[in-house]
Amino acid sequence: MKIGIIGAGNIGGNLTRRLTALGHEVAVANSRGPQTLAALAEETGATPVTVTEAARGARIVVVTIPLKAIPDLPSTGLFDGAEEGFAVLDTGNYYPRERDGRIAAIEDEGLTESRWTERHLGHPVVKAFNGTYAQDILDRHRPAGDPERIALPVAGDDEQAKKAVRELIDELGFDTVDAGGIDDSWRQQPDTPVYGLRGGVEEVERALAEASPERPESFRG
Repeated sequence: MKIGIIGAGNIGGNLTRRLTALGHEVAVANSRGPQTLAALAEETGATPVTVTEAARGARIVVVTIPLKAIPDLPSTGLFDGAEEGFAVLDTGNYYPRERDGRIAAIEDEGLTESRWTERHLGHPVVKAFNGTYAQDILDRHRPAGDPERIALPVAGDDEQAKKAVRELIDELGFDTVDAGGIDDSWRQQPDTPVYGLRGGVEEVERALAEASPERPESFRG
């Protein structure tokens, strides 16, 4: 499968490592240009590209950049050349005090982080990996049926896109739990019970059910 990754930080870099190890054809981009990705490309065999080239031919496009940088992505052409019916995987989180500053649409209008991202991207997104420790992508993958296999919540409105993302996560070595649509994805935002949880399917389902829709004070701008 061709997979585009926009963002080469901790999550993006480790997804690049695992996906190439599984035999996928990965194109990876960051804000500083392909020349800064030479070491990752040499390590993994991924192809460093510009941001507007990452989606070309891709079945899944991963957007894994700071939330504050989402509006800086190109307003047109970002997904040009992607495979028909492609899915966009959003790993982002809103950290108003640590990194992103206050985003009024999230805090005043009550948009979930991924709904806000989706509106900027102009394409439906599937939210996953936002509460996953980056190192776990490399170290904690397990075969199906393993009692220590971690489950990840996955939210999205497009059922076909969500199915594609869940199948990819399964291949990466993790179970998944359907966390509803993007308007339900507050259940997996920072400081919810499932955020950072290294649990199985039942634990993740229980944590999602215990989440409160009220944004914690520590995650308000």
